[in-house]
Amino acid sequence: MQTTTEIYKSLAEETRLRLLVLLRGGNEHCVCDLMHALDMPQSTVSRHLAYLKRTGWVQDRRGGIWMYYSLKKEMDGFLQAQLVLIINQLAESSVCRADKQRLETYLRNKDTAVCR
Repeated sequence: MQTTTEIYKSLAEETRLRLLVLLRGGNEHCVCDLMHALDMPQSTVSRHLAYLKRTGWVQDRRGGIWMYYSLKKEMDGFLQAQLVLIINQLAESSVCRADKQRLETYLRNKDTAVCR
């Protein structure tokens, strides 16, 4: 029961939900990509990513000095079912569509030497 409570607590914050939607579909992004998409400071984005990692939603990978985040590949069936439901419901919201648009624009114009 404690694990279930922690899982749902981790989803009780809009920024974390927005991050999960941005990471859907096997996408991997560095914090700088996500901070531009959410229009939030690095410290805020990193704090929420760390929370999502602790609760089993995301994984990270170090690439040089950068940390890259993606949805956890091997996830408990219960978590996977919850994630699919949440992402499908939120992905078409105006907030998440705007996040996706900002991310796509940023990635198109990004100097790849910055963090790749």
